[in-house]
Amino acid sequence: MLTKAFVKTQLFIQSFKNDERGVTAIEYAILGVCMSAIVLAVFNDTLRTALEGAITTISGNITAANTTPAG
Repeated sequence: MLTKAFVKTQLFIQSFKNDERGVTAIEYAILGVCMSAIVLAVFNDTLRTALEGAITTISGNITAANTTPAG
């Protein structure tokens, strides 16, 4: 019984040892964060102005939709 448990444990460990999907996902996440930081550093003022304008427009449209009578 102990040998059977040992073999199953070894097979379980081997299946994760050769699986590198998690490592690849972490690498892509790190690259994404780095790219986002670069974009923010380069386009900081332009991006902030564009986002503020978009949020203002969306807020205005939501307010207008709430105050317009239905029908």
